Amino acid sequence: SGTPVKVQLLGSNPDFMGLNASELVKYGAKSIDLNFGCPAKTVNSHEGGACLLQTPERVYTIVKAVRDAVPAEIPVSAKIRLGYLDRSTYLENADAVEQAGAQELTVHARSKADGYKPPAYWHYIADIRARLSINVVANGEIWSVADYFRCREESQCNDVMLGRGLIAQPDLAKQIRCALNNENYTPLSWL
Repeated sequence: SGTPVKVQLLGSNPDFMGLNASELVKYGAKSIDLNFGCPAKTVNSHEGGACLLQTPERVYTIVKAVRDAVPAEIPVSAKIRLGYLDRSTYLENADAVEQAGAQELTVHARSKADGYKPPAYWHYIADIRARLSINVVANGEIWSVADYFRCREESQCNDVMLGRGLIAQPDLAKQIRCALNNENYTPLSWL
């Protein structure tokens, strides 16, 4: 249709991930994103998503397989959480993503065990951002314009990804843009 599409893949077999990424590019995908953040029990029980964060070397192998399978001009990115059962491997996983050749990393500021319970640990993302040379995007627990500014300050990221906050408030991105541009805007009301 002419609309640039970034396709997200989830899986644990490097060969199949590379093959699928290559096929997607043939069908017109302009960018490939790899999901190492999904906390769903079904996904993790099949060795996908956040469970891979227990083994940074597997994260590296998967990202590298995809990077090698697609043309150099196709950006490869990844999304991770801060860890699986705890947040102890967050820097190792971030390093693995960059060293394998990804151009961007989005970090959900919780471990898999943290689920979606507040708080988000945005300050860990600042450590990642200070360490990596690729773009780092902060994610998690952004429900309002105030959350957006707090996240940017604590994470030291210029970019954020909105998730459940955008579903709860479909105009949240517009609220943020208006706040950044000092424009008046009355948020949508669902009452």
